[in-house]
Order: sequence, then C-alpha cells, then structure tokens
Amino acid sequence: MARFIFQLEGVLKQRTRVERQRQRELAVVQSEMTALETELRALDSEVRGSEQDLRDNRLVGRLDLAFLAAHRRYAFAMQRKAMGIAQKMASVKQKVDEARKNLIEAGKKKKAIEKLRERHWLRWREDQARRAEAELDDVTMQITRYRISQEAGAS
Repeated sequence: MARFIFQLEGVLKQRTRVERQRQRELAVVQSEMTALETELRALDSEVRGSEQDLRDNRLVGRLDLAFLAAHRRYAFAMQRKAMGIAQKMASVKQKVDEARKNLIEAGKKKKAIEKLRERHWLRWREDQARRAEAELDDVTMQITRYRISQEAGAS
C-alpha cells in the first residue's frame, strides 16, 4: 500500500521545535514575573505586620521617638524597595508580552504548514481513492470481457 510522504515534513518539525522553544521562553519569563509578584507580596505582608506591631505595641505608654524614626526610615526603605520591584515587574511584563507575541507568531507559522500538510494529505487520499477505483474498474472490465468470451465460446 502506498504511503503518504509530505515533502515539507522537516519544515513542520522545525516549526514545532521553534514553537516549543517559544513556549519555554514564555514559561521562563512568566516564572520571573511570578517570583517578583511573590517577593512583592512578601514585602507587603512584612510591612503590614510591622505596622500592626507598631500600632499594637509601640504606641502605648511612653513613646520611643528613636524607634518611631527608625520605623519610619524602614517604611520608606520598604516603599523604595517595592517601587524597584514594581519597575522590574513592568520590565518583565514587556518581556512576557514579547515572548507571548513570539509564541503566537511561531504557532501561526506552524499552523500554516500543518494546514498545507492536511491539504496535501487530502489530495493524496483522493488520488489513492481514484487509483483504487480505476483498478477496480479495470478488474471489472477484465471479468466482463472474460465472461463475454466464455459465453461466445460456449455458443
């Protein structure tokens, strides 16, 4: 039986490899974004805990102005750190968008070759069906000729 051979199979494999590579690149950048989000959440939680401790334990009785000044410096430092993380997140978001765009483009290119492969396969299958039908017609004609010659010889 005939086998379907797609002449651009190598191109399809290459496009599949490129698409997988783009998926990996996107995953790496997304994991970087997730790490930054986690760091920002942890920082926020730490600051909230510190502020809650300040309200609950440090604002009763005699006030320690040196501690309050140090806490204020700490809060500002954490705010600057949060702003730095937010800036990194904006940069990484651009990388995520670019990686996503590259993945979409790679997917489109692969899909184009897949559709071409499908069209070639359908054409090949139709051709195989035509050939099988032609062979069947040929066999039918030979049987008919044989019967006619048998009937002519019998008479």
